[in-house]
Amino acid sequence: MILACPHCSALNRVPDARLAEAPGCGQCHRALCDGSVAELNAGNFGRYAERSELPLLIDFWAAWCGPCRSMAPQFAAAATTLAGRVQLAKLDTEAEQALAARFNVRSIPTLVLMQGGQERARVAGARPASEITRWVEGALA
Repeated sequence: MILACPHCSALNRVPDARLAEAPGCGQCHRALCDGSVAELNAGNFGRYAERSELPLLIDFWAAWCGPCRSMAPQFAAAATTLAGRVQLAKLDTEAEQALAARFNVRSIPTLVLMQGGQERARVAGARPASEITRWVEGALA
């Protein structure tokens, strides 16, 4: 399986059987599946959305958005729960307006679940960690 490191965005090849063994990144040597939330931008988006083989949950957000800020710790908690099964990442819609437009994001926060480079599910609005986890698991079932 190919995984993008949530810390340095390097692509790593990891046998499926080793995902539960806390594999490390070949470049930065930090844990690949530690529940860290990656920061997406135009430069690294393709590595996570198109080349990494784990499903990707993107939180489209902005710093001025109150619900986005209140959901941030819930999103981080969901990342810990889903570690090793789904990569979670945040995309700042103010800094990356072209990517937000590409996904036709009209309200924030918006969560988009991607797999194999394709959008699989979408939901708008702030959610608690348990609801984020249930929604992702249901969409992947």
